[in-house]
Amino acid sequence: MSSLSLPSHFLSRVVLLLSFAVSALADDRKPVSVATVNLSRSQDALLVNGTLVADRAARLSASVSGLVSKLLVDIGDQVDAGAPLIELDAELTGLELQRARANYQQQQATLADARRRLEEANSLVAKRSIAASEVRSLESEVQVAKSSLAASQAEVARQQALLKRHTLRAPFSGVISAKLTEVGEWLTPGTTVFELVGSDDLHADFAVPQRYFPQISRDTGLEVWLDDENNRPMGAKITAIVPVNDPTARTFTVRASIDEKGLTPGMAINGRLQMLSADARPTVPRDALLRDSQDNVTVWLAEGEDDNLVARRKVVKVAPGQSQQVTILDGLRRGDRVVVRGNESLREGDQIRVVE
Repeated sequence: MSSLSLPSHFLSRVVLLLSFAVSALADDRKPVSVATVNLSRSQDALLVNGTLVADRAARLSASVSGLVSKLLVDIGDQVDAGAPLIELDAELTGLELQRARANYQQQQATLADARRRLEEANSLVAKRSIAASEVRSLESEVQVAKSSLAASQAEVARQQALLKRHTLRAPFSGVISAKLTEVGEWLTPGTTVFELVGSDDLHADFAVPQRYFPQISRDTGLEVWLDDENNRPMGAKITAIVPVNDPTARTFTVRASIDEKGLTPGMAINGRLQMLSADARPTVPRDALLRDSQDNVTVWLAEGEDDNLVARRKVVKVAPGQSQQVTILDGLRRGDRVVVRGNESLREGDQIRVVE
C-alpha cells in the first residue's frame, strides 16, 4: 500500500483549522490569527527605456588647411588609435621645411664664423693689437648669430609639425560612423571630415521622470536587457546621475555601465530600477488580503480590547508586487491588527478571539 505525503504548509493549515474547531466548542467567538501593521520602505520597480551610447565619440577635422590627396579609411571601418585616416597635399609644406633646414645650416655656419673671429680677437687683446670696442662688437655678433640659429631651429620644428599635421590620425580606437569628404576637396581647420565612435566601452542613458530623483542613487539596483526576442538580462551599474537633462520633458538622465560585449551604439535598451520608496509605508502579510465581488482588495481588522474583539472590513489599496509582505498605499496605518488566518468566513461585526 502506498503512503500519501502532504505538503508541510498544508498540514500546518489543517492543524490550525482543527485547533480552531476545538476552540470553538468552548467559545462562540471565531478564532483568528492576526498580524500587526508595521511601516517599512518597500522596493518600487520602475521600467525605463534607454539608448546605448559610446563612451567616446568625436567629430574629426584637420588642424591645417590643405587639399585632400588620400582617403585611407571608409565608413564602417574599424581603426586603432593612431591609425592614419586622411592625407593632405603636403608638397608646399615639404618645400618650406627644406628651406628652413637650409637656413638653419646657414645660421650654424654664421655662428661658427663669428665665434672664430671672436677667438682671434681675444688672442690679440693681450698684445694690445686690437681695440676693446672691436672685441665687444664681435661678442655681439656671436650673440646675434646664436639668436638667429635658435630662430631657424624653431622654424624647422614648426615646419615639421605642420608637415605632420597633413596626416589626420585616429585619436582612439573605434569605428568610422560617417565620412564627410572626398579626394580633391579643400579642407580648412574645423571642418568635420570623419565621425569616429569608440566601440570598446559603451554605456546606457535612461530618461527617468524627475519625481523619482530622491529615490535613486548609484547604489540603486538596475537590471537591463535588449529590446529583442531574447530579453536576456545583462549586468549593469549606475555610474552617473545628471539632475537636470531636459526641463521641458521633466526628466533626468541615469547613466549605467554595461558589462557586455558585442553591442553597438544606438541600440535600444530597457531597464528596471529597483528603488526604495521615498516614505515608509504600512506592510501586511499577503494572507491578510481578500478580494470581494467588486474586485476591491479588503482586509479584516481586529478592533477593540483583547477580550472583546470585533471584525471590521476595510478596503485598501496595495502596491504591485509578488512578495509575501505587501505594501499598503492607502487604508491602513501603523499599529492596526489585521486577520491573516480565519478571515475567509468572517462577517462584519463578528466576535473574534486571537489564537496562535
